[in-house]
Amino acid sequence: MRHTTRRRWYPTSSLMLVAALLAACTAGSSDPSSTIVESATTLASAATTPSSATTQTTPSASSSLYESALDAAVQKLPVKAVLIGIAEGEATPWLAARGESMTGVPATPDMHFRNGAVAISYLGTLLLLMVEQGVVALDDPLAKWFPDYPEADKVTLEMLIHGTSGYPDYVPDEGFLKALHDDPFRAWTPDQLLDIAFSQPVHCQPGTCFSYAHTNFVILGAVLAKAAGKPLAELVKEKVLDPLQLTGTFADQTARIPEPVLHAFDGERGTYEESTFWNPSWTLADGLIQTSTIADVLKSATAIGAGTLLTPESHQIQLEPVTAKFPPMSVENYYAYGHYVAKGWILQIPSFNGYAATMAYLPSRKLSIAIAVTVDETADPERNYSTDILSDITKTIVPEAAFVGSAR
Repeated sequence: MRHTTRRRWYPTSSLMLVAALLAACTAGSSDPSSTIVESATTLASAATTPSSATTQTTPSASSSLYESALDAAVQKLPVKAVLIGIAEGEATPWLAARGESMTGVPATPDMHFRNGAVAISYLGTLLLLMVEQGVVALDDPLAKWFPDYPEADKVTLEMLIHGTSGYPDYVPDEGFLKALHDDPFRAWTPDQLLDIAFSQPVHCQPGTCFSYAHTNFVILGAVLAKAAGKPLAELVKEKVLDPLQLTGTFADQTARIPEPVLHAFDGERGTYEESTFWNPSWTLADGLIQTSTIADVLKSATAIGAGTLLTPESHQIQLEPVTAKFPPMSVENYYAYGHYVAKGWILQIPSFNGYAATMAYLPSRKLSIAIAVTVDETADPERNYSTDILSDITKTIVPEAAFVGSAR
């Protein structure tokens, strides 16, 4: 086994990871038509059943193409298990699995895993739904609910979801990382996480930079719960999960994962070890920490990408390139309401505790792809191999708009 010291520990792509991904996308495509991001208006207007131990195919002409593309992508990567779902238009979703969850236990598409930052997409949708209902406004100051937080009179709810509040991230803090390394089973409270964040200086004045911070999501989740007068987990279930019929997605602050479980392994602490039941309470807002299935993440890709739960006006807001003016964002690659827009694709790329995934939607083809992976001991600790698989598969099935790039 390779000994490695890692400094990642992010429940979703950090600013460094995002910058690398977006840089790779910018440099990658040889087809000019696939390198131009559509406007928010165009993007907004473009609008499952578990299987056997290794794969399920639908009776469509595309299934054999998906099979061969997946096999070609997986065979060259150090992945232990891969779960995948693909859906285009009204076609029946295609679900498949490769590899092992544990030694001698085949991975299956119905297995549950931590969906990480996919839940941030739900948070962005929930915010817009509550704006539509008049419960909150995007320009509401944070001081309306938490007046004692730094710059609370200047930070707005829109800044929190866009990552432009200027708040520091607690995750890279040296003391926090040491505590995680020492005890990955520790339960963290939101107040503990925010105390660590606010012990650091702000990155910039509110609204003057993009700075990815889990701090924003912890705070925004608490705001929406307070504004609605009910727990965040209940809100998300009522407004997002239930309407989308995401029956395999559950919120839990503990390390519990419903059966059947896709087991994860990680070299974060210097040795390759099982990380499935490391405590995820540090990752996001109380009530937003979830487990899911590949079928539910696939449904979510479509719903978030097409704005299924929102009015057309809200969906247009959901895709506006507000952060494009702040490095490393650009008009072609930017962060929006809990997701990224990169070369016309709407994406989330969670990675933490040995789990990594990509949720992607291409409006021009109404194409949804969801991929979750675990890795073996030879894997590059800083790479999200699910985006490599996305890149390889889309070169085969949508070469005119292939996603080019990988997340490191």
